[in-house]
Amino acid sequence: MSEDATRGARQVMPRTYALLTDGSTVEIRPAEPQDADAVRAMHAAMSPDNLYLRFFSMSPDNAEREAKRVSREPAPDRAALLAWLGDRLVGVASYEPMGTRPGVAEVAFAVPDDMHGRGIATLLLEHLVSVARERGMQAFTAETLMENRAMLAVFADAGLPVRRQLADGVVELTFPIPTGDADRSMDSYLDSVAARESLADVASLRHLLRPESVAVIGASRRRGTVGREILRNIVTGGFSGEVYPVNPRATSMEGLRCLASVADLPEHLDMAVIAVPPKAVTEVAAQCGQRGVRSLVVITSGLGADGADLLAICRRYGMRLVGPNCFGVAVPPLGLDATFDAGHPKPGIAGLVVQSGGIGISLLGHLSQLGIGVSSFASVGDKYDVSSNDMLMWWEQDEQTKLAVLYVESFGSPRKFARTARRVGQRMPVLTVLGGRSAAGQRAAASHTAAAATPLVTQEALFAQAGIITLHGLGELVETAALLACQPLPAGDRIAIVSNAGGAGVLAADACGDNGLRVAAISPHTQRRLTKLLPAGAAVAGPVDTTAAVPQEPFRTCLEEVAADDGVDAVLVVTVPTAIADLSQSIAAASISKPLAAAVLDQSEGVRLIPATDPAGQEAGSPGRGDSGR
Repeated sequence: MSEDATRGARQVMPRTYALLTDGSTVEIRPAEPQDADAVRAMHAAMSPDNLYLRFFSMSPDNAEREAKRVSREPAPDRAALLAWLGDRLVGVASYEPMGTRPGVAEVAFAVPDDMHGRGIATLLLEHLVSVARERGMQAFTAETLMENRAMLAVFADAGLPVRRQLADGVVELTFPIPTGDADRSMDSYLDSVAARESLADVASLRHLLRPESVAVIGASRRRGTVGREILRNIVTGGFSGEVYPVNPRATSMEGLRCLASVADLPEHLDMAVIAVPPKAVTEVAAQCGQRGVRSLVVITSGLGADGADLLAICRRYGMRLVGPNCFGVAVPPLGLDATFDAGHPKPGIAGLVVQSGGIGISLLGHLSQLGIGVSSFASVGDKYDVSSNDMLMWWEQDEQTKLAVLYVESFGSPRKFARTARRVGQRMPVLTVLGGRSAAGQRAAASHTAAAATPLVTQEALFAQAGIITLHGLGELVETAALLACQPLPAGDRIAIVSNAGGAGVLAADACGDNGLRVAAISPHTQRRLTKLLPAGAAVAGPVDTTAAVPQEPFRTCLEEVAADDGVDAVLVVTVPTAIADLSQSIAAASISKPLAAAVLDQSEGVRLIPATDPAGQEAGSPGRGDSGR
């Protein structure tokens, strides 16, 4: 084969890293001639039962033949992939052409006995399918013994239609390779891949978002420095796990004994926060990997060319990485505040991921002040590894997060993001704010993250495709988060407007029109009830103008009657202050099962939540009402 053909065969199979179902990281790369010894040794160490299931025989020559076959020079009509866990070969997968069936190739897998059940064969199959699609292959076929249930499960779980034939205890399986987006089997296959990926991703994030031990490397003796304030926040935030400050020039800090170096840390620490000068980051990361640290949060910015080395180190040792150039992470339900924020975020139901530390500080403050609180937070910065995709998959299963909030300026894999966000959006609202809407904004976004900002038109299309609720500013984002955190989602776009000021109702109706919402027409039955209830001169057809003379109790009853109307999907209340009644109490006391938002025109805060109360004025413990001062 020519040198050009060999080079082309290698180019379609780049080395990559992927997660197993237990969260560990493996490197997947094409086999090469120099891998023959490793392939031979892996097969030679397999148990007799494992070898028989793979080769249908106990021949002592199996390991040698397989090493030669797999480690041949690459060719366009065949492929062989290896999975490496550190320096250990833990999986081999290959396909070979079937001369009698053009476009069809036979696949085979081998995994050491002690590595079964970790998803290695499934992962290798996914990568083989990707290679085969690139090369225009039509189908895979495989032969396996009936008793090889593990391999039969791999094929059954692939998400592709499988045809089976059984003869003499051997099952022959054939399944088509999806050719593109128009192929109906593609969606099923991608869903299966996403499900496996989600399980593996969540497992890999447990040490980062459910840590039991944390180190801060670079905590200074001087207050007001980043590392020291992160350490102080961890200590004062209520984290109950083990905390280890690392500083060779200090004996104690924040009441904790300092360790002189990373080498003094206990093995298999869950998380290390790194806040050292840029030139020291890669060395510290390597030392963490050698001690078995499971995840890193790199605060340091300005790594330059060393950034690639940092990522390579994390891949080599299987460490998940947040950052660099980030603000930190926080898991308020655990009391973990590994950020340098001025205050501790409150625990709650909103998951938050941002690329900008400043935006993160603002949103943490707003969500905490409103009482929504935060389930988990990550400032991903230059997002070498952990991204919004990872956080979305975590929130999908963590049973605490009911609302996802994103501020992301760039996307490594837009298609993957769209599929993930669309799936998560079926379980909870996903909100974002558009950043970089202008040329100047694009330049500013590119200047503080490692990746170029995604163009506005691409962001808008991507968010629309994913079903994400998109806002145009932080104020709108906070207001929408407040509404969705405490209210059910509207069943439709019919909005009933109730106001004690006619002009305010007019403006509210205009706002509905500007945003594609319909002002609900109140039914004749409800209108008759409102006419009896409200002061003379009230308008009841919709928008409902109660007049400024409305007392507190009739206003509450009016809200309940309007919300009960079958032609209403949500209620918008607009009030102005009068000396007659405090209508905010009426809003809080109303018993309403539909979404209700209030615009209180004398309110100084941008947005707040009014705790629901019973008619006697006591807090009822039900969700609050969204209350905007705008």
